[in-house]
Amino acid sequence: MWEWLVMSNKACVNWRTVGGFSLVIAGGLVLSACSGGSSVSDPFAGKGSPIYKKSGPIPKGGGRRHLGKPYTVGGRKWYPKKDPTYNRVGIASWYGKRFHRRHTANGEWYDMNYFSAAHKTLPIPSYARVTNVTTGKKLIVRINDRGPFVGNRIIDLSRKSANYLRTKNKGTATVRVEYIGPAPLNDKGSHLAAMNRELANGTPKHQMIARANGKGGGNYTRVAAASHQSYSSSNGYFVQVGAYGQRDNANRARSNAQQLGNVVISPVNGSYGTIYRVRIGPLASQSQAVEMQQRAVNNGHYDARVISQ
Repeated sequence: MWEWLVMSNKACVNWRTVGGFSLVIAGGLVLSACSGGSSVSDPFAGKGSPIYKKSGPIPKGGGRRHLGKPYTVGGRKWYPKKDPTYNRVGIASWYGKRFHRRHTANGEWYDMNYFSAAHKTLPIPSYARVTNVTTGKKLIVRINDRGPFVGNRIIDLSRKSANYLRTKNKGTATVRVEYIGPAPLNDKGSHLAAMNRELANGTPKHQMIARANGKGGGNYTRVAAASHQSYSSSNGYFVQVGAYGQRDNANRARSNAQQLGNVVISPVNGSYGTIYRVRIGPLASQSQAVEMQQRAVNNGHYDARVISQ
């Protein structure tokens, strides 16, 4: 984390790291690193951001949409922007109790036991898919905060997100972060849960929000089930390296994965058109499937996951 330190009576802060993680910017206001008496337009400087003092569950949502102007932290300038193509691999850290129950950058309450995260430039609130590139485990998180501002880290996960992705115990891990789209402003948790159900169903990321909104989601669940049934005659496991809306993309994925083993393309028809699922297998045991998943991730198939039959 980063924390604010008041210097005399000036509206000025010094920055220092605490535990190696990121700052939660109170209210999402523009910050400047303190140099030569520079000021900071932040009414919470030296006091910390507001804390939720009521008993019971911490409210979800309730903040504001925020992109913000360029801001400076630690002498480096950051430029918030909408970037639908954002897709980066880098280091993830996590933050927890020190900022639990406090305001995030867009005025929501930070809950370390919720699937949320902080990012330096993406719009807030928004959704991002985070994949642990070592294990292939992935999660949709709600971006509602700014950070991290340490080294080359690209995302700061909530404690629950880090636990789920198996990155918490190590402190940091290599992940892939992909922007999905804007999140509902006042979601109480149900929409985020629906997004992760779509993730589990293998819904392409450009269709996730629409399906979570109920536009074709039910049909897709039935299509997913039909896809599993198509393999019912083959006992064993498969590793799915991807699902694609265009046959050419599926063919490229198959070509890239052929060095790993037998690769099949399974086309499935749905209301949004044909989805082409690329899978390696069948594999005789779960341990073989997990080993194959690891090999697939190491070869750049970061969405690889084990499918049991």
